[in-house]
Amino acid sequence: MAYDVIIRNGLWFDGTGRAPQVRTLGIRDGVVRTVSADPVDETGCPDVIDAAGKWVAPGFIDVHTHYDAEVLLDPGLRESVRHGVTTVLLGNCSLSTVYADSEDAADLFSRVEAVPRKFVLGALQAKKTWSTPAEYVRALDALPLGPNVGSLLGHSDLRAAVLGLDRATTPGVRPTAAELDRMAALLDEGLAAGLLGMSGMDAAIDKLDGDRFRSRALPSTFATWHERRRLIGVLRHRGRILQSAPNVKNLLSGVQFFLASSRMFGRRRGVRMSLLVSADTKSMPASTAILGPLTRLLNTALTSSVRFQHLPVPFELYSDGIDLPVFEEFGAGTAALHLRDQLERNKLLADVEYRRKFRRQFDRRKLGPTLWHRDFHDAVIVECPDHSLIGKSFGQIAHERGLHPLDAFLDVLVDNGERNVRWTTTVANHRPKQLDKLAGEPTIHLGFSDAGAHLRNMAFYNFPVRLLKRVLDANTAGHPFLSVERAIYRLTAEVADWFGLQAGTLREGDRADFVVIDPAGLDDSVDGYHEEAVPFYGGLRRMVNRNDAAVVATGVGGAVVYRHGEFRAGYGTTVKSGQFLRAGARQPQHA
Repeated sequence: MAYDVIIRNGLWFDGTGRAPQVRTLGIRDGVVRTVSADPVDETGCPDVIDAAGKWVAPGFIDVHTHYDAEVLLDPGLRESVRHGVTTVLLGNCSLSTVYADSEDAADLFSRVEAVPRKFVLGALQAKKTWSTPAEYVRALDALPLGPNVGSLLGHSDLRAAVLGLDRATTPGVRPTAAELDRMAALLDEGLAAGLLGMSGMDAAIDKLDGDRFRSRALPSTFATWHERRRLIGVLRHRGRILQSAPNVKNLLSGVQFFLASSRMFGRRRGVRMSLLVSADTKSMPASTAILGPLTRLLNTALTSSVRFQHLPVPFELYSDGIDLPVFEEFGAGTAALHLRDQLERNKLLADVEYRRKFRRQFDRRKLGPTLWHRDFHDAVIVECPDHSLIGKSFGQIAHERGLHPLDAFLDVLVDNGERNVRWTTTVANHRPKQLDKLAGEPTIHLGFSDAGAHLRNMAFYNFPVRLLKRVLDANTAGHPFLSVERAIYRLTAEVADWFGLQAGTLREGDRADFVVIDPAGLDDSVDGYHEEAVPFYGGLRRMVNRNDAAVVATGVGGAVVYRHGEFRAGYGTTVKSGQFLRAGARQPQHA
């Protein structure tokens, strides 16, 4: 029996959480044909990987990306695949490009995800050939995909298509009975075409781009629970998933998701829900102790199926000036981000009355739930025309100048050119013990990378590798918080089961999506800061991860697509390795 690929003598993890074993894998026609304790015949095999001393695992799954535009421009999605990710999920946070026209989709997506609008619009205008979900699935599947791709249908996409973007973002406007019927029918059509479910967004922090309705909140935030329940009913009927985010200002909002998920009230089945977000936030340090037990309690009491997504690494953010989504929490921040012209924005930031208003909002909102800790002593300048300020926090500068921290922040931006000042802070997951605790919490999903979005703000493309480094370090030090096999299960089969993806395991008969990891490469490089120019975004330098010693090889669909820092010839351009993963039943794995 001739194989296309043989992975020889690696420590094999099947993705189910079972203990690993040294095995040789034989792959033919994109499928794992043999998992053997003995050597296999290598005759005629063109690609043999010597994995002695390495880990061989199912390819990682990233369930929260915003690659919806990037996949049209660069179907290889290299920044994920080079770190062992072989399956990505599009259509999160109510945003997708299935139904809305190109201009509406660009307005929905660009400011929220901090991706240049002209490139998003250009990609859609050049590549959008679909008007139905079935056509969308076929169009993506026809691309020279690098990884496998699945997608949700965004609620904001759906509302914009049925109501029009203007009405969909106007307070007080409700869909008519006919329009609600239309939304339900379009959602059902999407699910029938193979979309995995629907995504929503309840928190009104995110804003529209463009000139027509700039700075309005996303359409899904205007939906009533009557509308949401109707659409969730469609998901329930199809057995599909909802991904969304409760409004942190309204605790009742979170409870409503549990009630909507429940199997109570005469329902024959529940609805699996994956919500944003579980994190050890600096602004709400007690949340780590409360959220997990509370979720377990509500799931049991209400027979619900709710989990929260979690980034299993420190949540470190960078910002060029005020271009950071957390500033949308303030009305004054939204006013500044509304202005695209740099001179107009600088003028506003220097205005005395504007600053007075901003200070009131800044100080008042410290009292309630927030995403950002608002501690300018914990916000350090890393790039600035005034080199004397590099390495200082804005709080330190405020103390030196006798100013309110917000005024010191705005002064530095105005004096140096707002977008010329780059600074960083960590907003969550800063306490190692709490981060370890979250990694084992059964009510969370390990996965919240936002890959493809916030290009200058953060880079978590390699979050699975970074988690494995922490797991290995803890085990080596004699203080384990998670076994390697359990961590790999949580990064693969567990999320695949929840989302209904046909992925996540590496056993005989499975599609051969795999990663080969050198544990010796799980060193400090996985946490390093790097930037890389993006040709399809006009040369914009985005944050990336570079730890090529960790991932020896990535395989998708039985082909080795990435090895030792290089992609195969034709990758993402003329050679197709991934496929669109339509919704389908899979047998749950039990660790």
